[in-house]
Amino acid sequence: MAIHITELERTIAKQHEKAPFSGVIWVKEQSEIVFAKSYGLANRSEAIPNTLNTRFATASGTKTFTSAAICQLVEKNLLTFDTLLKDCLNIPFPNFDPAITVHHLLTHSSGIPDYFDEAVMDDYEALWKDRPMYTVCTLEDFLPMFQDRAMEFAPGERFSYNNAGYILLGLIVEQVSKLSFREYVEANIFAICNMTDSAFFAMDCLPPYTAYGYIQKSDREWRTNFYAVPVIGGSDGGAFTTVGDMEKFWQALMTHRLLSEVILKQMLTLHISTGEQRRNGANIDYGYGIWIEKKREVLSYHMHGEDPGVSFYSGMNADRDIQITLMGNIVDPFDDMRNCVTDFIS
Repeated sequence: MAIHITELERTIAKQHEKAPFSGVIWVKEQSEIVFAKSYGLANRSEAIPNTLNTRFATASGTKTFTSAAICQLVEKNLLTFDTLLKDCLNIPFPNFDPAITVHHLLTHSSGIPDYFDEAVMDDYEALWKDRPMYTVCTLEDFLPMFQDRAMEFAPGERFSYNNAGYILLGLIVEQVSKLSFREYVEANIFAICNMTDSAFFAMDCLPPYTAYGYIQKSDREWRTNFYAVPVIGGSDGGAFTTVGDMEKFWQALMTHRLLSEVILKQMLTLHISTGEQRRNGANIDYGYGIWIEKKREVLSYHMHGEDPGVSFYSGMNADRDIQITLMGNIVDPFDDMRNCVTDFIS
């Protein structure tokens, strides 16, 4: 069933009136862009508006790029999904289970401690009070936050969302490829997809046409998120991109320009249950670095992320050939707008 464009526009306008959105909303059905609109300001002090070409941070959406990088290395026979962590990373982890594999890291089932455990912490900004965010510039800089801690559970026992696991995956990419993680992704993901507006930008040196992330202090006062996130993104989050580049990413991924059909199928296989459900009753489970929404059959694949001042969602319904991307530079109204759009289309 085709998307009813007028009703979608009316639904989004009603939600925006209820809770003003700041960012971009983009929906494509088959070859037609059925909705594309920007809202709010990219730079509040200069009153610069967001546009459809504005670059936004992706937060944990970057984990899908990390997964694609690992899958490329598997395809090149440089490692396997069953390769042990201890065999592909020459960094000591004295208290980690030696049975941890790449598969466990990709599926958040390794059992290692997280540097930011979202089950018990909800203030990402608080991490940087004792460890200034400007000192966290490389993937190795994260290691002291979890490297010597004890396991949380046995590898493969269950799903537990884990940022540290994706730091380790980025370090594996670096060790195997002999490139920095950012260099590898920009050369082997972004360049192949022709994602010319996507990159890892330092928060203290954002280029033009990039949205600042904003945290609300009061009804009329906002501050940027410069002190709330690491100074530059890495393998667990923080790349910047545009809605146009996300269209290119999904197209390249699904047409096997990034990965062969065999490896893509493994990436998009439902590997582990998260125990989460959407309001429509669909299960939200996990593949390799990608969320899989399933009822009786797969409804969509998606990537999403949230940091202080950053909200991101990009999904693909392959059967109906629908792409949905929402990017925001504020947090609070984002989930309601995402649910508004995805519920209307599902």
